[in-house]
Amino acid sequence: MDLSFDIRWALVGLLGCSAAVNVVLFLDKNTSSEEPTEIAVEQEDLQELVVPIAEPTPTVLAEDWKVLQLDVVNSLSYTFTKANANHGSALSAVYSRLFMFDINMRRDLQKGDRVEVIYRIGDDGIPDIAAARFHSKKKQKTYSAYRWKAPFDKHVSYWASDGIEAGYRLKNAPIKEYEQITSLLRDRPTHKGMDFKAPVGVPTFSPKSGVVTRVNFGSYAYNGGCVEVKFSDGVLAKYLHLSEVKVKEGQAVHSGTVVGLVGNTGRSTAPHLHYQLDKGRKNIDPIDYHGTQRRSLPASTMDEFLQQTTPFMTLFDQGRSVADL
Repeated sequence: MDLSFDIRWALVGLLGCSAAVNVVLFLDKNTSSEEPTEIAVEQEDLQELVVPIAEPTPTVLAEDWKVLQLDVVNSLSYTFTKANANHGSALSAVYSRLFMFDINMRRDLQKGDRVEVIYRIGDDGIPDIAAARFHSKKKQKTYSAYRWKAPFDKHVSYWASDGIEAGYRLKNAPIKEYEQITSLLRDRPTHKGMDFKAPVGVPTFSPKSGVVTRVNFGSYAYNGGCVEVKFSDGVLAKYLHLSEVKVKEGQAVHSGTVVGLVGNTGRSTAPHLHYQLDKGRKNIDPIDYHGTQRRSLPASTMDEFLQQTTPFMTLFDQGRSVADL
């Protein structure tokens, strides 16, 4: 059970009106066609949300946002596809990324696990998730992820209901400003690095001193703009899909030297940095090489965070989804 559950209803009573208005402001009011197997929460006139503070305020979403609450019946992809045939596979992939540091959805998933998600499909066809929960029978735990921009960050990220970031971050990472780690080493048979979702133009750094060994190497159709740096300990770091390279072959670099800018070049479907570490013929996991840390929201920001996310928690608890039909 989420750690914020015990305090949630007290907060809903206090924040009732403002919470509902905040969630309407947070979510765009764009419209999209309904999938026959989904239920969208109906849009209501804002004036109808003015109710006595003592009463919990109904949570509303713009029409293009969908709510799904499903019991796992097979794989995660099958579960979503059964409820949302047009986007189930893509939704499964994006949902899995939110919890990939805690749950392996191929190994740990069990029949009867509960998945909950508030999402919409972007113009690019990629699901955009505002909130998600996963109830694991194997782990005997509920995991949550709420999309929120912390005051000290430049980009949105995902946070659990207790204020702990949903994903881990590398220590001394090659990129400081990013939204989410979207892929780990060997997530796919041919994937040899870690992917960081970030806008085009975000700087990438060398975390250690070393020498630039290659620039724009290999096939541009695959790597795009790229840089290879040999660290002082002999590890080769590769930066792929860059929009711009900022160093030259043979150049000495130090910790903090900008080597390039995030891009969407080569074999890439969205702006991101592919960061790969090799030593000889061995592929090295960035998690093992760098170490990781998990951030927590300071107490000074928790009230604002809960004010923004409690409506989503309430909406999940209302239980309105295709799973109830």
